[in-house]
Amino acid sequence: MEITKADYQLFKPLLFSLGYRMLGSVIDTEDMVQETFLKAYQLNKNDIKNKKAYLCKIMTNLCLDLLKSARYKREQYTGPWNPEPLLLEKIHELDPSETVIQKEGLSIAYLRMMEHLTADERAILLLREVFSFSYSEIAHIIKKKEDNCRKIFSRAKQKILVVEGESLNYEKNRSIIDLFVEAFQKENTAALMELISNNVTLYSDGGGKVSAATRPIVSTTNVLALLYGIMKKTPEDFYFEVKSINYQPAIVIYIHGDIHSVLSFYIDKEQINEIYITMNPEKLPIA
Repeated sequence: MEITKADYQLFKPLLFSLGYRMLGSVIDTEDMVQETFLKAYQLNKNDIKNKKAYLCKIMTNLCLDLLKSARYKREQYTGPWNPEPLLLEKIHELDPSETVIQKEGLSIAYLRMMEHLTADERAILLLREVFSFSYSEIAHIIKKKEDNCRKIFSRAKQKILVVEGESLNYEKNRSIIDLFVEAFQKENTAALMELISNNVTLYSDGGGKVSAATRPIVSTTNVLALLYGIMKKTPEDFYFEVKSINYQPAIVIYIHGDIHSVLSFYIDKEQINEIYITMNPEKLPIA
């Protein structure tokens, strides 16, 4: 078998899902998907036994090269780095059936935790846990011994927390965000203190392109002070919408009719534990 144009439509959602989880960037992922198929067409092999594994191998290694390259070193990034928000509409465009993209591995909280992993740990964890490849298949994809892949997977699992279950219940999280918005608009600090964890951390991603906190903000008092300060500076034509971002409710803020920022949340045990404000214009979805 060889890769055909029909395979592009068939496997594109799968490859996008893999690449986005590895890179946290829509633009980079789309580039890697295109490059994967271009490379597959150029090689034009007719002895491919498993197209899915073959294309995932090319995609994974392209992403690994990108992650390990100089341009992707996070220490060069100004301030905290948040994954690029993905509008739910974008996901539907890629995969209307939603059979490929699992919601659990797409939350901003999960993607941000992936940053604690090395490139190889990230690839092996995804290939094994999300895409259900066997260790022998993973070993072939990333060119490592099978026993080594098992050890790397175990190490990766120990580095990240599990984001699943009730913490990803959309309706419950939406009700908490609605309460948060209502309390914030009324400047009801007491209500906000109930909704936000004492140890809440806010990650503000401006990427050096716009003004943003260059370090994580910790504690309810400091986070609320920052949010109130931001609100006081907003112009009159400011407005917001609660939208589905990465399969979770998020606040999309508009200024002058354009998306200014996206506020995503990690909610656990009915309290907001982390807030991710993405303001870097290069990461914002198109309105």
